[in-house]
Amino acid sequence: MCTITKENVFDAISTVIDPEVGFNLVEMGLIYDALINEENCDVKVIMTLSTQGCPLHQMITQWVKEAVERIEDVGEVEVEVVWEPAWNISMADDNVKQALGGM
Repeated sequence: MCTITKENVFDAISTVIDPEVGFNLVEMGLIYDALINEENCDVKVIMTLSTQGCPLHQMITQWVKEAVERIEDVGEVEVEVVWEPAWNISMADDNVKQALGGM
């Protein structure tokens, strides 16, 4: 029985900081979902990036994978980047919106 929760996954990913803006990916609103297989604790993270041409695409997805892999008893970790719905500043936490001036 897997004891990993979506909250555990989001907490782990919140340690990953977007180097361009200095906020973590969770508060930026870039993490859309985390699917956890109850039998083997495999985790699939569904996320986006602020722009499709993000030069740090590979690095950020690797950082997310590594952060989730640090969760105790986690199985295989997959990170899927999607572009729908497209990210916009309204998806971010209020503190991020305020700091980035509402863009």
